[in-house]
Amino acid sequence: MSTFSGINTAYSALAAARLGIELTGQNIANQTSAGYTRQRLTTSAIDAVAQAGRFSLGAVPGQGVQVDGIARLGNAMLDARVRDTLAASGFWSTRATVALTAEAAMAEPSEMGLSNTLSGFWSGWQDLANAPDSDAAAAVVLNDASVLTSQISAGYSAVSSQWNNVRADVDRIVTQVNVAGDQIATLNGEIRNALNSGRSANELIDQRNLLAQNVARMAGGQSTLEADGTLTVRIDGNALVDGVNSRHLVTGGPTGVAAGERVTVAWETRPGTAIGLSGGELGGMLSVLAPASEGGTLAQLADAYNEVATELAASVNAVHRTGETVDGVAGGDFFAIDANGPAALNLSVVPQTRAELALAAPGAGAFDGSIADAISQIGQQAASPDAVWTEVVTTFGVATAGSAQRANLAETASVTAVGAQQSVASVDGDEETINLLTYQTAYQAAARVLTAVDEALDVLINRTGLVGR
Repeated sequence: MSTFSGINTAYSALAAARLGIELTGQNIANQTSAGYTRQRLTTSAIDAVAQAGRFSLGAVPGQGVQVDGIARLGNAMLDARVRDTLAASGFWSTRATVALTAEAAMAEPSEMGLSNTLSGFWSGWQDLANAPDSDAAAAVVLNDASVLTSQISAGYSAVSSQWNNVRADVDRIVTQVNVAGDQIATLNGEIRNALNSGRSANELIDQRNLLAQNVARMAGGQSTLEADGTLTVRIDGNALVDGVNSRHLVTGGPTGVAAGERVTVAWETRPGTAIGLSGGELGGMLSVLAPASEGGTLAQLADAYNEVATELAASVNAVHRTGETVDGVAGGDFFAIDANGPAALNLSVVPQTRAELALAAPGAGAFDGSIADAISQIGQQAASPDAVWTEVVTTFGVATAGSAQRANLAETASVTAVGAQQSVASVDGDEETINLLTYQTAYQAAARVLTAVDEALDVLINRTGLVGR
């Protein structure tokens, strides 16, 4: 065994300790970096030099330490669980957010709600029935009618505006998914090259995993780790990313809630064939943008406003036509609906003065208010606009509460999964401090070994054979 072998042994210990210190510093530096997974130095002892000969030289120490690699302390199963829970959380959170926003705009039950406005409208007719010759009472009815039509129109416009905003979000999310897919494909190539050349790809894998999690939350993407180190990301069973190649999504369909058609997401190579998205924010958005016949939240609410407007006009007009004005003219329509467009947006009041109101029954005299009284009772009928709206509010409220509860459960599952992932992958400052002290002590000890070997060699080379000095 060479006298100088101790130098190499000490040097290997110095090199390993120095690399351990640098790696610990890397962990500490990225303690708050999103998606970073802590790393550990893996080492092993170098065997003693093999000996051959007739005589044994006795026990021989090894040749030091070798660095085998830098391990990334993540867990593939926990990473996959996070992606699955993020997909469900993204879907239900989107549905709940849209529903809660629409519910807040309805303002039910409150003084600002449509139910309260309808009640005020019927009360005005009752007051007018008690004083059919009162211009003030007639003005109140006409004003309440104008407010009612405006509120129905505003409610529909709010739903339409929200639909348009969600539709714009679909385009935005699709663009982000396409960009993320391109980035994952690029990282796949870099990771594969790094692994093939024996280099560490831990930081690149962290970046890729974070992008895969984003795709899962946005579009419900499912990821599979391949044998060559690349990550395959699939949406609806088809590959968004396969190796170093990525595909793009495109959107299609209507740009307004009144169209009654489906908003679709398809592959760029087959834009006419919609893909099914049952997870992620994108899936949630498509579900709330669906036509009313397919359970689309916003389209159903828009149709409800149209139904209220239509029922209001039909029920009031049917009674108003049976009366006559103060001048004995047969009553006409009280409300008008323009056929060119949604009923909720095109509902208007026809009479402008008391003289145009048909308050009296035919032949009952100018001061009869029986028709006004009959109109005031419409709100209490089983198929009244009030009943229609109450059913809408009740059904919508129950569905919204269900979506919110599912969103809370999905978010809880997501938080739990992320917590489990971070319990393995996150950097612990206390643990890293201990590691730093360990590597520092190891470095100092290795340096002392090197000094001892150097001193031994100095004696051997410079003092051996010299007598009397």
